[in-house]
This record gives sequence, C-alpha cells and structure tokens, in this order.
Amino acid sequence: MNYFEYMADRHRRCAIVAHRGIWKDAPENSLLSIQRTIEAGYDIVEIDVRRTADGEFVLLHDDTLERMTGLNREPEQLTLRELTSLALRNRDGGPGNALTDQKLPSLRDMLELTRDKIFIHLDVKHRHVIPEILAYAQKMGVDQQVDFWADLKTEDDLGWIKDNIMFHDVPFIARTHLEQDDADEQVELVFRLKPLICEVSFKDISQVEAIKQRFHDAGITLWVNTLNGVASPGFTDTAALKDPDAIWGRLLRAGFSAVQTDEMEKLRSYIAAHQAARARASV
Repeated sequence: MNYFEYMADRHRRCAIVAHRGIWKDAPENSLLSIQRTIEAGYDIVEIDVRRTADGEFVLLHDDTLERMTGLNREPEQLTLRELTSLALRNRDGGPGNALTDQKLPSLRDMLELTRDKIFIHLDVKHRHVIPEILAYAQKMGVDQQVDFWADLKTEDDLGWIKDNIMFHDVPFIARTHLEQDDADEQVELVFRLKPLICEVSFKDISQVEAIKQRFHDAGITLWVNTLNGVASPGFTDTAALKDPDAIWGRLLRAGFSAVQTDEMEKLRSYIAAHQAARARASV
C-alpha cells in the first residue's frame, strides 16, 4: 500500500478516516476495533500512540490508563509487558463499560495486523516521540502505509518538521488553523512545506472555499475532523447526522477529500448517495 499514490488519485472518493477504529462494540484503539475497521472496508484508521517506560510503543489516547483500564497510572511509567497485560474496557471506557478480553495493544501488533490492509493515521501524543516511531515504521517496512502529523504554526515548527520528518519521504499531515489570528501566515507555511495532506480547522467554511484551488493546484489533500468536541464550529458528527448535506456535503464542496469521523457508515452512505446523484445528473 502506498499512501502517496492513494492521496494523489484525483478520481478516488472521499477518504473515510475511522476514529480509533470501530469502537461502538469494541474497546477504542483495540486490535478488535481495528480488525472490524479493515473488514468494513474503510480507508484509514486513526490510532493514538504513546511511549512506554522501556522505549516501546502502545495504543492509548489519554495521559493515564484510568479510563480504558481502570488503572490510574501513566503509560510512560510502565513497561510494554506490563501494559499489554492490561484488559481494556469496552467502547470508550469509563466505569460504565465493562472490562473485555481485549488487551492494550502494542504498536508492533497493530502494524502487523494492518500490514497491506488499511492506511494508518498515527496520532502520536508527544511530538518529540515521532522520530522514534518513524524509525520503527521504517524498520517494519510500513512507512509508506502510515502518516505522521504535527501542527504547522511557526517558523520553528517548519524547521522541526523538515529536520525530523520530511526528509524521510513519508506521508505527512500539516495541521493549520484558519480560526487563529495568524491564519494567513500558517497557510503560507503550508505552501512552503508542500506536505501530502493539510488538516484544516476554521471559524467559517468560506475561509477554506477561498483558498481550496491553491491547495488543489499544489497537490495538497485537504483533511477535516468532524468529531464532536474538536470539530470546527457547527461541522460536527452530530450535526451531520441531522443534515448530512449541510455538513458533509458542504465540506466536500469546499474541497475536503478526507474526513475523520466516528460516524463512518453514515458518511459512507452519504458519499454513495451523493455520487449516485451526480451520475444521474450527468446522464
């Protein structure tokens, strides 16, 4: 699998990014949630990565293990062996979800499970750990199947990304924030870097519509996050379920061709219906 070729394909449909796998009846970031994502045929699975006390890596979002395992410890304080022995709570964890037979996964086990089956969006929780994980992916021979991301807000960010990521020629997502006062400066940094993908947040979607052609001409894919709580104002999964065309449709028309969501099947159904309607209109 080659992430560059996939994203560069102008004829592909919008990429559906499954947030922490299919976790509605499996622990988030578990091998089971990821396996179900593969079986469902989604394009990309997002997983969270943290470093262990002995320099290995596991899949976990939070600063502590409490929500997903009930253990109030930081993953960085425990070894890989200790961490991968912990049972995970179902779904998104917390005391309302029972422990399952799924164990906290290692990064290695996840990469072996997904090899040549699905693209991986690696959300590395601490930027300074990215070079280690990049080297790990290269050693396993999957560095063209995974992506790495970082905020690109300043000249310092640009320098760090060039020095630590871009020269490896791996898929990279630059995150830019149009809702911030220095949005114009952030956008110019993106065009100087020319990453494979740019994840964009905004205060008004017209900001994206005004510059989408520049991204298209530069060959930079636009990526958006519609997760409740972190999405741009109004463009949430919850809003999309009520009016898919007003949310997902507007995002597609604004130039986005990758959407990270917890509502993968609803988004896929909308995309299929949208494509069918366009095909009928062209006849």
